[in-house]
Amino acid sequence: MYPKISIIIPVYNSEKFLSSCLDSILNQSLSEIEIICVDDVGNDRSMDVVRSFAVKDCRIKIIEHDKNKGLAEARNTGLEHVSGDYVFFLDSDDW
Repeated sequence: MYPKISIIIPVYNSEKFLSSCLDSILNQSLSEIEIICVDDVGNDRSMDVVRSFAVKDCRIKIIEHDKNKGLAEARNTGLEHVSGDYVFFLDSDDW
């Protein structure tokens, strides 16, 4: 399956929203997607949520920063890893 759409989600201290965010993406009718979650090194359990989804769905990729770099840099990091024809930026508190 070649992804048509790459969805980049910068992840930073959004533990309470991430399940809704990821559920909304995974429940779309379009299945030819990749979801790139960029860990921007927050201090909550956001990445535990992402990892629990990633073990169930291989369309989720996790990219890790070594320190917090901010929203713009997290999006740029995600752009370095896309393979879809189109790119969509989604904030981790949206669904």
